[in-house]
Amino acid sequence: MTHTFLLEIGLEEIPAHVVTPSVNQLATKTAAFLKEQRLAFAEIKTYSTPRRLAVEVVGLADKQDDIEEEAKGPSKKIALDADGNWTKAAQGFARGQKLTVDDLFFKELKGTEYVYAKKFIPGKAAAEVLQGMKDVAMSLKFPTMMRWGSNDFEYVRPIKWLVALLDDEVVPFNILNIATGRTSQGHRFLGHPVTIANPAAYVEALRQEKVIVDAHERKNAIVQQIEKLAQANNWKIVVEDDLLEEVNNLVEWPTVFAGSFKEQYLQIPDEVLITSMRDHQRFFYVTDQNGNLLPNFVSVRNGNTDHLENVIAGNEKVLTARLEDAAFFYAEDQKHDIAYYVGRLQDVMFHDKIGSIAQKMERVRLIAGYLGKKLGLMESELTTLDRAAQIYKFDLVTEMVGEFSELQGVMGEIYAKLMGEDSQVATAIREQYMPISAEGELPQTKVGAILSIADKIDSIQAFFAAGMIPSGSNDPYALRRQATGIVRIALANNWEVSGPLLEEAIQEAYAQRADLYTKIQPEAKVATAVRSFLFDRLHQILADTTDYRRDILMAVLANKSNSFVHVDQAAQVLMAHKDDTDFKDTVEALTRVTRLASKAGSKDGMSTKIDPTLFENESERVLADRYEHVATGYATESLAAQFDALHSLKDAINAYFDETMIMVDDVAVKQNRLAQLVQIAALTASFGSLEEVQVK
Repeated sequence: MTHTFLLEIGLEEIPAHVVTPSVNQLATKTAAFLKEQRLAFAEIKTYSTPRRLAVEVVGLADKQDDIEEEAKGPSKKIALDADGNWTKAAQGFARGQKLTVDDLFFKELKGTEYVYAKKFIPGKAAAEVLQGMKDVAMSLKFPTMMRWGSNDFEYVRPIKWLVALLDDEVVPFNILNIATGRTSQGHRFLGHPVTIANPAAYVEALRQEKVIVDAHERKNAIVQQIEKLAQANNWKIVVEDDLLEEVNNLVEWPTVFAGSFKEQYLQIPDEVLITSMRDHQRFFYVTDQNGNLLPNFVSVRNGNTDHLENVIAGNEKVLTARLEDAAFFYAEDQKHDIAYYVGRLQDVMFHDKIGSIAQKMERVRLIAGYLGKKLGLMESELTTLDRAAQIYKFDLVTEMVGEFSELQGVMGEIYAKLMGEDSQVATAIREQYMPISAEGELPQTKVGAILSIADKIDSIQAFFAAGMIPSGSNDPYALRRQATGIVRIALANNWEVSGPLLEEAIQEAYAQRADLYTKIQPEAKVATAVRSFLFDRLHQILADTTDYRRDILMAVLANKSNSFVHVDQAAQVLMAHKDDTDFKDTVEALTRVTRLASKAGSKDGMSTKIDPTLFENESERVLADRYEHVATGYATESLAAQFDALHSLKDAINAYFDETMIMVDDVAVKQNRLAQLVQIAALTASFGSLEEVQVK
């Protein structure tokens, strides 16, 4: 016979973005607890609203699985004395197992006899085990925690009630002064306290008190009501997943309604209207069938249809006030030109340890110009890039961005067009913020992409030079996200961007305008740290988005002078050959070369030039000839061709090592042989460190 267990944690309203992750965490920890306690179950269902987190465990066993195991004790010679009597060591072992020496026996292990005891541990009843769910509930972690009353215990919000039922019986435990029971709470305004007879009755009992505890059911109800409203009005209601998820976690009994605003506000840019509705008021915006914004919005009430007209009027009033502000800011911002706003940036600090935003823009302009030339932009594109870099932060001091910070870059593009800038310059101003998240949309234009890279690398270098380097989970300036953006943009555009190239760009900017780097000089140790930081992000991206083997990924990442694209392509080539019958032999031959070459160093004035007159056997001459053949044009070949070339050296390398001793007493001969290996090892640098590749 199986059972069902219900745990509901009742709380004050939880922030919407915390609800889903928290109930998922509760389910995960519940599953781990039951497995650790050897209490079998079939399924865990989750329920959540702004005021509760709940799990229902279905198909729960009567009791824990019994345990029958053998415990190993001391060896026989320690367990018995010379007369064959049990020693204190054996007696102590037996007591530790809660047995007597009569229960002990001997068993041989690897040629030595040891004393053993058979243990039988009967499983505890489910009702007893489930009292440990108190610890599970208390162990939950949240982005923000609080204390209440005189308690030291921290939680997302104060706990108001607890329901813990195994079938129709309460599982007793307390958290602070709250005891478990079978009483839950209905909707804050429409419902009442409700007695839960058993877990199977939970969902329907709460529904009767105007609470839909199943988040998926609640979300579907919202979507269905929205679709019905759209059909009735011939609207397109834009339902974005993130907003739907947030709204769903704000309500327990959803009722969808529509409101409107005056058409005169449609003169404000759509982006401002949408941000006002979506981001500030949690409204869904409405368009006609052609995608044109309409003076309407859709929202969700946490309640029924009673007095809904008052709710609509209240929401319209709040939105109108916000749109009035936006209309005022929009008009005021257009009273000045871009030069005015750029001038104001002299007085706006980017960071007190780094300098002003105006100084940052000047640095970025120099970095972007250098990168644009290196990455092959045409003259017209370089001109566009230079203009964009001169003004790209100007909108930060506009009234609109001061009120709607989410629109930085977006308003820059809009105002730039209104003020007569080229459309490509305007687009770059918006794209310089991309990607705005680790997986966000990337810039679509070359100019915008390079401006984005330049801005991000300047920020990373500046914060590193100022000693503000991310550590652990601490990254207040989102430098990891910016580094991820640099790498993703380079990979998407197939640009040969590398750590060294970005360092060169910064050094070039420093050479031209050292006054812009008085607080953040680009020292060698900073450059090294930044390069490693970028390659850590590259590693993370490739690990998360590809099926590259870990050892191959570690191999290609070893050479931090290679570009991000080069590293990716090198991994592709090695992955393509990993199942070749002679892949193992090729890698072993090449790694033998690199290991010995690493011993060469630069001691004794060693040269990498080869002197054929010092060859003592045919294998040296053959390897030298094969190297000369392969090395010719090697640098310009594709990575696939380079690997084929390295593969072609395998037999010559193996023959060489069969016939040749490298570390001989004759210094000239030894150095000549090491130099030969150093030359070959240099070719493998295209693939990082092949020694990392596992070929066992």
